[in-house]
Amino acid sequence: MLATVVLVVTAGLATVSTAVLRSQLVSQTDHELEQAGRRLAEGPVVRPPADERTGSAPVRPPSPGDLPVVDDPAELPAGIGPGSAVVRYSDDEIVLAEHVTESLERTALDEDQVAALEAVPADGRAHDVEVPGLGAFRAVHRTTDDGDPTVVATSTATVDTTVHGFVLVEAALGVAGLVAAVLVGAWLVRRSLRPLDDVAAAAGSVSELELAQGAIAGIPRVPDRLTDERLEVGTVGAALNRMLENVETSLQARHDSEMQVRRFVADASHELRTPLASIRGYAELVRRAPDDLAPTTARSLDRIESEALRMTALVEDLLLLARLDAGRPLDRAPVDLATLAVDAVMDAHAASPSHAWTLALPGDGEDGGSADDAAGPGEDELLVTGDEASLRQVLANLLANARTHTPAGTHVSVRLARRADDVVIEVADDGPGIAADLRPTLFRRFTRGDAARNRAGGSTGLGLAIADAIVTAHGGTVAVRSATAGERTTPGATAGTTFTVRLPRESR
Repeated sequence: MLATVVLVVTAGLATVSTAVLRSQLVSQTDHELEQAGRRLAEGPVVRPPADERTGSAPVRPPSPGDLPVVDDPAELPAGIGPGSAVVRYSDDEIVLAEHVTESLERTALDEDQVAALEAVPADGRAHDVEVPGLGAFRAVHRTTDDGDPTVVATSTATVDTTVHGFVLVEAALGVAGLVAAVLVGAWLVRRSLRPLDDVAAAAGSVSELELAQGAIAGIPRVPDRLTDERLEVGTVGAALNRMLENVETSLQARHDSEMQVRRFVADASHELRTPLASIRGYAELVRRAPDDLAPTTARSLDRIESEALRMTALVEDLLLLARLDAGRPLDRAPVDLATLAVDAVMDAHAASPSHAWTLALPGDGEDGGSADDAAGPGEDELLVTGDEASLRQVLANLLANARTHTPAGTHVSVRLARRADDVVIEVADDGPGIAADLRPTLFRRFTRGDAARNRAGGSTGLGLAIADAIVTAHGGTVAVRSATAGERTTPGATAGTTFTVRLPRESR
């Protein structure tokens, strides 16, 4: 913007000054032409006879229109310099038609050149005329008292050369001024906006904070020297500090509320374990005398025991999540995931023989790893460092999720492989898939499937949340990829769901 303003102003000044200069030069030339034309129209001054007593011409004061004494009308009058042209008639005959070159040589004008000069209006004022072969001229055409025309002209080449040189100087100065203005303007703008770098740095440090979880340990602020609201930058800094203060207060309040809820859930779950154990114990005690129970009472006891077991599982899940939220350390020991996968698939097959269960390990003929993962002595072991019971629960929850939310006859495959420094576990099924609107919240607590993912198994909505929390605590990740029948766009593609777990391999 600054460069544009400077460019426009400079161009305007250059245009005006060039026009004024040309006007002045042309006016000066016109004035000289009019004087020369007036003198030329008055004709030559005849030398008077000499005074017999003195032998000299009588002396009189010269008048402004006088010409120097000449004897021949074909002589050039005074004031006709280089680049001029003169046409003079006497008794209707041309007595003078010459052009004075820049080297002061007199050359005769041809008929076309004389005709061009004669075409100038005979009003005694200067006019532009194009003389063939000579270029642009300013000419004055007058008529003598005897009715004879006289024309005097001068070339505008000198004016054009002067104006051209002036334009070049102005252009050079304009470019230099524009460059200087841009450099100085950029320096001034950069200097005035330099405090914004500190404000931006403060905002950038806030953007790198993990504000979604955990306690807020203090959000960085803009330095006090940049919060003077009398300045534009200070206004921005002060407003940013007020915003950060509000954000920190709100996040801290939310964290405190979440901690209260988690403590309540943990305490309530812990307290529920005892009455649930008592309910189960009394139900089992009553069952020891089956002959004394009516059929309806026996069925009621069955329901009591099954619901107590379900409640106990829910309480145990809540307690596990509470321990993970509290950051309690897990056991750390080498764990062979292949062994855990074999046990998990066998348990799943026993729980749901109507599903087709398969297990693929590296070296089984399936894609268990890349070419550079060729097995060597002892390298087929899929070892990670972690808590065996927790990792066993991850596999159990994923297989239970596949068993619960897919119909009988669904094929469920478990694949283990090595990928660089990770061990990858994939649990894939060819079931109906997960609805698109459910996938973003799939690993949140108490998230349950819709009608497309039935709840026949009494899902609590905590299985995937627990699996995600355990994998995260081990430094790994869990992700889901799914497609429903309505989302199939590739011919031959099938619906289904794949859960992928990545865990760091054991360091050796």
